[in-house]
This record gives sequence, structure tokens and C-alpha cells, in this order.
Amino acid sequence: MSTGSADLPSLLAHRVLSAPDALAFADEYDRHLTFAQFERAVRDVAAALADRGIGPGSTVAWQLPTWIESFVLAGALAWLGAVQVPILPIAGPRDLEHAVRTTGAELLVVPEDFRDRPLAAQARDALAALPVELLVLADRRLPTADHAPPDPAPGHDGVRWIFHTSGTTSAPKGALHTDASVLAAARAYAHSARITPTDRNGVVFSITHIGGVQLLFLALDTGAANVLVEHFDAEQAVALFERERVTLAGAGPVFHRAYLEVQRRTPGVRILPDVRAFTSGGAPKSVALHDELRREIGAGILSNYGMTECPNLTGNTPGSPDEKLATTEGRANPGVVFERRAADGHSLVVDGPGELWVRAPQLCAGYLDPAMTADAFDDRGFLRTGDLGEIDDDGYVRIVGRVKDVIIRKGENISAREVEELLELDPAVADVAVLGLPDPELGERCCAVVVAADPAAPPTLGELTAALRARGLTPQKLPEQLEIVAALPRNASGKILKPEILASLGERSPVGGS
Repeated sequence: MSTGSADLPSLLAHRVLSAPDALAFADEYDRHLTFAQFERAVRDVAAALADRGIGPGSTVAWQLPTWIESFVLAGALAWLGAVQVPILPIAGPRDLEHAVRTTGAELLVVPEDFRDRPLAAQARDALAALPVELLVLADRRLPTADHAPPDPAPGHDGVRWIFHTSGTTSAPKGALHTDASVLAAARAYAHSARITPTDRNGVVFSITHIGGVQLLFLALDTGAANVLVEHFDAEQAVALFERERVTLAGAGPVFHRAYLEVQRRTPGVRILPDVRAFTSGGAPKSVALHDELRREIGAGILSNYGMTECPNLTGNTPGSPDEKLATTEGRANPGVVFERRAADGHSLVVDGPGELWVRAPQLCAGYLDPAMTADAFDDRGFLRTGDLGEIDDDGYVRIVGRVKDVIIRKGENISAREVEELLELDPAVADVAVLGLPDPELGERCCAVVVAADPAAPPTLGELTAALRARGLTPQKLPEQLEIVAALPRNASGKILKPEILASLGERSPVGGS
């Protein structure tokens, strides 16, 4: 049963009153936190942060993995009324500096290291010129105080969250969210997936996404628990999910295939017996994969469609027809209004695919950059998604393509233009186009199509990726395939014709190289 509250501290108070001893979080290290224990941890950390001057009006960035401590920190900052800027742990120096500088964050919370990456040292170097303080966590330890924190900040409808997304622009965009919009996203997911307090979400992705923060709101609003995986290993994740009786296993095709591989190594014994659905979003799904999961593990894919600016616009439900589960992203969630428009952005499309424009309770309040807001929103409050979609007679949405020049790799958006701009700086590159190629494991892989400055000595993939790393590109965005061509096709105005490149690549073998 969800609450009527919108701000996070009020949600927390209500949940502790209604179910203090229910499980809120568990992780792969066999740690468990009830809602009452979570509230005590939030209060202790909020008191310590208040001693550092954090409160209403503060902006705090945090670059933390999928840890229980990350949720505790988010709860503490919400208690104090701070604006939060979650940053992906995989973000490179370039993206980190951009996020901190453009939001004006006064504090960055970061671990000493993560997955053999010295995150704290990287942050010190990247942010040396900015007036930001670093709070470095050793052994996951958050600061605590032995006195009571201030009273929770009163709820308001202003911006509380800034999530960065890569789209068609070279720099990540800061989407501005309120507690109310994040809660609306959580409630949309709860509606379509039919979430109850008995559900347990298997969380295998970075919780610095809006989808991760949304799961905090979901837990407080519905009583469903979150089971966290910091380092994804399919065998270990399956063992954890079985032990904790996970009912909804995330979070996209690359993970679903990994579960299938574990199942195939244990024929005759169904893995994940409590899983009622495999949740999916952020990447194209395969009809075959849905059928394989249902046949071999006993549960299919329950997918949704949305974006950082407006999550969970649609969702399939457990009662949806199997053909719809396999081929669509479900129907619009409550309060969501779609319009399919022609290329002019105004004329409505009656039949067939059109660009989706949307208005919804979970829609962000705009972008940090007002010019981006003006470009993406119309005067009726509709957001241009950049996705081409069809809506059938039963209201089910199917995404058929993208207007945006963006690559979706393992559920993460990669701006093709950002990678192109950095490659254009390389003296070995005369011309370049970056695009996404279908990949059964990744969803899409990043491919750089390059005209060499010296055709007799073209650059290798290893040389180009090393140069991109040196320029601070996030590793997630590095090209995995290189194609050397004599020239790039262009139209009369000089625009690169990426559909022609894609067509030509369908007839050639991948080029690697080191």
C-alpha cells in the first residue's frame, strides 16, 4: 500500500511506522537492513552532514557504487533538504568535472577506489580547479554523529535531484527532478509491475541512475525490498537472488542472457524459483530472449519504456498477452499522455510510427541549461523523446527507431557526437562517424568509422581508445569496433549519411586491432 506523501523523509517516516521490522535492503555480503535500521542510519549520517554545513540550499554530488551506504547517504541528504547529483561510478574525469561544475556542487562523496579504479585520486585531479570539497569514504564508512539531526527539511516541489544523461549533445545533460517526479516514476513502475510489499527487486545496475534512486522511493512507498549486487557475477547473483527470494530480476538483456547461461549449466533444476518476471528497460529487447527465459526459467520479460527525463512511461503488466510481452514495451502508465508527431514536431501522425512526445507526472522540470529546455519542450509541456514509436489499437507501445544520435550499450546512453568530437582531435583521423551496431550481448556496440589521415598507416583500435582514455572519456563510451574507410558518405549539405554507413557495414566483417 503506497502512502500519500511525496517527499522522501515523509515516505520514510510512514514506512517506519507501518512496517519497522520489514526488510528494506540486503546485499551480496549477507548484510540486511530493516526500515527502522535504515532510518537510524539515515539520522546518524544526516546529523554528521549537518555538522559540515549541509542543509537546504546545499548541492551535493555522490559517485558511489550499488551499496546500501549509497541509499543511506541519499536518505540523509534528502532529510537535510539538499539537492543531490548522483554520478555514475564509471564516469571518467571529463564527465565528472562537467557534472560538478555545471551543478555547482559544494561537496562530492566518493570512495577511495572502486574496481581497481582510484576514484578519489581521479576526482582530486579532475576537480582541482573547482571550489568543491571531497568526502572520501574508506571501507564504505559514512560519517556519523552521536547526536540527533535537525528536523527533516519540509517538503517542497522544487528541484531535489539532478541526473545526467547523454543524448545527441556532446556534453551530458542535467535533468532536473523533484521528489514528486521521482516518486511518480516509482509509482508508475509499481503500477505496471504490480508491486506489493512481498516483492524483492534484484538490483544489478548502478543506483546513480534515476532508476536506482527510484527504487529507494519504491521501497519506502510500497514496502518492497531491494537486494543489491555491487559486482555482477551471474553465478553469485543467482545464488544471492535465490537466498533472498528475489521476485523481480533485472535489469536488461545482458543480465538476462547471463541468467540463462547459469540455467543451462544446471539442467533439470530451475534457478530463481521465486522470480516472477525479468524486468527490462533502457535497451532493445529480443523476442527470442523473452521466449527462452519463459521456457527455460519459467518467467518472461516485463519491460518498460522511459528515459532519464521521464522514466517508466509505459510498462507491461503480468496480465499482458504473451505476444504483447514479447514485442512491445507495454501501455502508458497512469497520467502519461503520448503524441505521435511528424518530423516537423507539430503535425500528429494518425497511423504508423511517429516521433513520440510525452507529458507525464514523472517528467523532469527541464534541464540545467535553459536553452536545452526550450529546445526539448513545447509550450504545452510536452517533451520531445527523440524516439520513433507505434501505438497499436490496444494502446501498446512499440519503439521502432530513434531520431537521436545515441548508442545504447548495456542500458547506458552514449552520445555519438561526444566520441566523434574527441576523435576529431586525433591527428591520425581525417574524418569520423560513430554509430551503434546491433550486438546480442550489449544491445549495441560503439563503432568508429574512420577516414585515416595517412591511408598508408591507419590508426588501430587500441591507439584510438588509448587516446580517448587520455582525453578523459568514460570507459563505457570507448569504441569496441573500428572500420577504416576511404570516405564517409555525405548529402548535399555535408551531413554524414549514417544509414548508408550502417548498410555498408552489414556487408563487411568487423575490424579490430590493437
